[in-house]
Amino acid sequence: MTRGQIIIITLLSIIACALILVLGYFTYRIYQSFATRPLGPALPFAGQTMPPLWTPTPGSESTPAGLVTLAPMVNEATTIPSAVCGGPDIMNILVVGADTRRDNYIYGLADAIRILRVDFVTPKVSILEFPRDLWVEIPHISDNLNGQNHEKLNQAYLYGQPGFRYWDNPSGGAGLLSLTLNLNFGAQIDHYIVVNMRTFVNIVNAVGGITVNIPDIEASNNTGLLIGDHDLDGEEALKVVRNRQGGTFERADNQNLVLCALREKITKPKVITQIPGLIESFEDNVLTDFTPEQFAQLACLGTKLPPQNIVFASFPVELFKPTREFDPVFDKRIYILDADFDIMRDYVMRFQNGSWPKPSIALPTATYFEEEKTLICQ
Repeated sequence: MTRGQIIIITLLSIIACALILVLGYFTYRIYQSFATRPLGPALPFAGQTMPPLWTPTPGSESTPAGLVTLAPMVNEATTIPSAVCGGPDIMNILVVGADTRRDNYIYGLADAIRILRVDFVTPKVSILEFPRDLWVEIPHISDNLNGQNHEKLNQAYLYGQPGFRYWDNPSGGAGLLSLTLNLNFGAQIDHYIVVNMRTFVNIVNAVGGITVNIPDIEASNNTGLLIGDHDLDGEEALKVVRNRQGGTFERADNQNLVLCALREKITKPKVITQIPGLIESFEDNVLTDFTPEQFAQLACLGTKLPPQNIVFASFPVELFKPTREFDPVFDKRIYILDADFDIMRDYVMRFQNGSWPKPSIALPTATYFEEEKTLICQ
């Protein structure tokens, strides 16, 4: 090989390496642009602070029922573990089940309302259910309701959707519901996911159906299913989560049983490999401000979660009193749940700082703590 040929080959090699580097750089930039691009509008209130919490009257010796006073925190020099899967330490997610069967999200009430506290350090997922019939202050609606600013919690989502659009923000019903939860209960929410009934059915079917365990006669009465295991497809699972036979709180219990079953199915090795495809197939059928990268972080976390670290929590039933409130919109007295919001704010504060719920013993599959209605999926 002549000296000239060696020089030419060397130059061509350098050019090829440079092209590979440039191509790799632009490919990475394109991937980053896609992976970090939110799939929907962000929530509107980043940086909001929690409203003042209930504080006891000086000299008072009593504490309202259900309100737990936290012990002082002790600071010790310890090694702080890092978050797994590239996620943040904590992520709070609003999950809404909308009650529309159509393929769009123009209308619909919030049929199910949950806040997920995702702990990437422990790792752990805690899920708190909010009753939909709470009578709450909803911001940005009074101009459209002749000065009225209170309605049921589930209507906050409806009024923010394009069909009503009682406030002008791209985040729609999820954003207005997030603001309402923050205003009334101090909830701090980072992201949202909204699923309508048709998409829920499709998700259950996409993972091959679920197996729901009915542990006792109470659950059997509430769901209409016999005690034991039941293999359900999407439509059958939807009937269970919408069953109101036992009442508002019993329906929430039904939803938690189904979510436990769905969690068990999704975390199976065979299904985990299908998660990217599932995300892509439902991308246009779910409202969310997540990025593909954040979905990947959650999918990764699912492979590292011990079953006992997935906990469903509900406020104590004793906090709520069924009553009726005159609603000028419907021009009649409607059914609502009355509650002490100061006590609820305290529960929300403890939920979001990770001090509640905190089970100390392992329980069988889908069994509740009697005192605070805490369900552990195992």
